[in-house]
Amino acid sequence: MPSAAPLTFIPPQLDAKVLASARLLLPLWLRRAGITAVEVEGIERLQQCLEQFQTGQSRLLLAFRHPSVDDPAVLAQLLWNELARAGRPAPQPGPAGRPGRHRFRPRPHAQFLYDRGIPLWAGEPIGWLLCHLGGCSIQRSKLDLPALRTARALLLDGPYPFAVAPEGATNGHNEVISPLEPGVAQLALWTADDLERAGRSETTQLLPIGLQYSFTAPVWPAIEALLRQLEADGGLPPSADASLDPQRLYGRLLRLAELILSQMERFYRDAYHQPLPQAATPSATPGANANPDTHPNDQIAERLARLLEAALRVVEQSLAVEPHGDVYARCRRLEQAGWDRLYPASGARRGSPANSEAGSAPPPSALERGLADRLAEETERRLWHMRIVEAFAAVSGRYVKEDPSQERFADTLLILWDTLCRIKGGTPERRPRLGPRRATIRIGEPLAVAPQLPAYRADRRTAVAALTAELQQRLQGLIVASGQPQACASRLR
Repeated sequence: MPSAAPLTFIPPQLDAKVLASARLLLPLWLRRAGITAVEVEGIERLQQCLEQFQTGQSRLLLAFRHPSVDDPAVLAQLLWNELARAGRPAPQPGPAGRPGRHRFRPRPHAQFLYDRGIPLWAGEPIGWLLCHLGGCSIQRSKLDLPALRTARALLLDGPYPFAVAPEGATNGHNEVISPLEPGVAQLALWTADDLERAGRSETTQLLPIGLQYSFTAPVWPAIEALLRQLEADGGLPPSADASLDPQRLYGRLLRLAELILSQMERFYRDAYHQPLPQAATPSATPGANANPDTHPNDQIAERLARLLEAALRVVEQSLAVEPHGDVYARCRRLEQAGWDRLYPASGARRGSPANSEAGSAPPPSALERGLADRLAEETERRLWHMRIVEAFAAVSGRYVKEDPSQERFADTLLILWDTLCRIKGGTPERRPRLGPRRATIRIGEPLAVAPQLPAYRADRRTAVAALTAELQQRLQGLIVASGQPQACASRLR
């Protein structure tokens, strides 16, 4: 049961010993994630940006794609090893020649923002580690002034570049970018404005970094086995077709999607009285209860959108939150409303009488504690629905159909696995590993922020939106469709 203590800001406490230990343990971290190779494209752009940062010519904000919970390990490999290796001078000729000292001082690292909720679901040790690696916690769905002030100060004067995931959270899709949150653009413009007002000569650079994952060998048997497991969990009879042909697998995937949609529609209609259409009996024909004039993929997308709307209404009604914005914004507002209940601010703690004077409130009675615990249980149950919506927010219905690669199959099946895991009462942190993977990092062209300052000072909201849209376009351009040839990747030892 959550503590009654408020959910406070966790300031960064960068510790050189913790950083050194993390560098040593990184290979184990990557191996545990099933990542056996890392490929970096455009590393010379990052080299140049870091050189300019370390020589006092610029301040650097790294904006990275966030498709997976394994991204922090991959970014650590980029900064701690790949960038360090690329920046090492070549050996001098001759038998006595030795490599010169590394030209980056201090060694490459980045401080960063992380979601304040991570220590809640991943555990306090992870929160401690993030803090001592220089991380700065932030509550994404509120105006977290301590976090913003700290991030702004680190961007302006910190010893390392600053890294942020502008998507705000993972979406489980290697080749789909969620709508970006405006905070990264706002931080970049703040920094450029602060530098100019202070009469400093540094520029502000916003560097897009793309991340993708691909399998290093065919994993179709593992994909078929996971699909078979999900079919069994859903109550479908065992498929007589064990073919690994992508089109045959796709037919089974559609049948599974139809079953899950039908049962979840029935769940929200019957248990929560949501206005969802009556689901037909699940059949081998996807979309049997939808408009026959639309494509099965479009039927699934339409039904999924209605289902997510129903699930969001269940939570919004319970937490008295008005629906506003897109699905992502609504999820963030609901998460914050839940946290405000579970971790109330000082002066509004669970069980405290509303009319007690500051500093003189008596300890809560057994009755008050019991009611507060029941409220916490109910809040956590309602937030479960929001987590289901988060898992499906980026699902389009055509992701696999457009390109039936093993990577897209894996993305989709793992999202379904997450959902069934939550429904069965588990936590999806330990996902199945389908096979060894390659992480591909693509460094984009840096965005100069200073030229946008006149527009920012004239209309801040419009300028932030414009820079956010430009960053979204740059990150989208760093995605390469599955199956295209990959450059040589560096193997991890």
